[in-house]
Amino acid sequence: MKKVALISLGCAKNLIDSEVMLGFLKKSGYTFVTDTQKADVLIVNTCGFIKPAKDEANETLANSVKTKKKGKDIRVIAAGCYVERNQHELQKAFPDVDAWMGTRDFDKIVSAVEGLPYKSAAQCYLYDHKSPRFVSTPTAWAYVKISEGCAHNCSFCAIPLIKGPYRSRSISSIKKECLILVSRGVKEINLISQDSTYYGRDAGLSNGLAELLEELIDIERLEWIRILYGYPEEISEPLLDIMQEEKICSYLDIPFQHANVKIIKAMKRGFDGHRSLKLIDKIRKKLPDISLRTSLIVGFPGEGPEEFSHLKNFVSSAQLDHLGVFAYSPEEGTDCFSLGDPIQDNVKQDRLEEIFQIQAEISFKKNLKYLGQSFDVLVEGHLKDNTNLLLSRGRFQAPEVDGVVLINVDKNMPDLVNSIQKVEIIDRDVYDLIGKPIQ
Repeated sequence: MKKVALISLGCAKNLIDSEVMLGFLKKSGYTFVTDTQKADVLIVNTCGFIKPAKDEANETLANSVKTKKKGKDIRVIAAGCYVERNQHELQKAFPDVDAWMGTRDFDKIVSAVEGLPYKSAAQCYLYDHKSPRFVSTPTAWAYVKISEGCAHNCSFCAIPLIKGPYRSRSISSIKKECLILVSRGVKEINLISQDSTYYGRDAGLSNGLAELLEELIDIERLEWIRILYGYPEEISEPLLDIMQEEKICSYLDIPFQHANVKIIKAMKRGFDGHRSLKLIDKIRKKLPDISLRTSLIVGFPGEGPEEFSHLKNFVSSAQLDHLGVFAYSPEEGTDCFSLGDPIQDNVKQDRLEEIFQIQAEISFKKNLKYLGQSFDVLVEGHLKDNTNLLLSRGRFQAPEVDGVVLINVDKNMPDLVNSIQKVEIIDRDVYDLIGKPIQ
């Protein structure tokens, strides 16, 4: 029986594609290993969003080819977004890779592994509830992809070039998948897509995400529902209304990207800092306990000291709960590629660190309010290097990107993994909290 090692790079949406590929392989009798040295097949699901992601993919492919050249009789497969965008160049760089698969054909992975011919699909692959899937996240939670592609045309983003136009799954298919996951012990569903708030528009639904959530809140034993990745223009009243339901985590990840009017216009985005702050205020009035996350880009062409100062002021004023920052990466084929990359890498890095420092101070102060509080957390597992600590998250913390709640346990306690438990917060640092279980 052949052993497969799959390395999934990039975002949670990529992870689902990887899980679907593993599902098809498991159905065909393959087994999985984490040690690439023990694998008969090495699959790299690449990310091609920005330069650092491409660099990581190149390094991973190079290491995979090295493993093959050591004399091991293995087959190397390159898949995913980077392959979809740059297969010709990658084939030249890595001629020893055995098969190439972009974003259209994840369901053909068995044929790719076995060296069989297959016909490539016309558009990006979008799985459904019938697709086999080997879920790799902790038992208590999972991602569910509700759509593929993007309907926006941000000047810096290559996603529409990679994934194509927006395509929603049906509400029925999503609900059936969630029912399957809950039957396996999943307690938290994280709904993801490039823009979850646009969900259903392509199918003629004006408030598709709200309608989807109406269906999902009826699922018994589903405890938490989280929405990831929403555009500011798409945050509607019906969405905010349904988010008052107890099962739906009071959490939104809204990528504002920048605050300066000139930069926002060049990015082909809709909300500058002033409009973004008004939206934040509106959301907080409707959902007082909301936890907000955003993503920002520094070093976009035309971002001088004044424009960057606007961005810093926005971060200070917004007082967001969580924040991610990326250095601008020019992507060929995007609308702003012709602007070049005039800002030096060291300047970008300095600006990135300045933003992180502002946010670190905000996060440290925000964590202070949790001291002495008690609330429910989802327990994911033991910390790898310290079995006396459990890794968990509150409703205000998304998996893999936000801070966590660490729980002190002793050997006399019952096993709390994959359960929702009430904890009291006894300490905090910049991003994480320390709690103790309430018996």
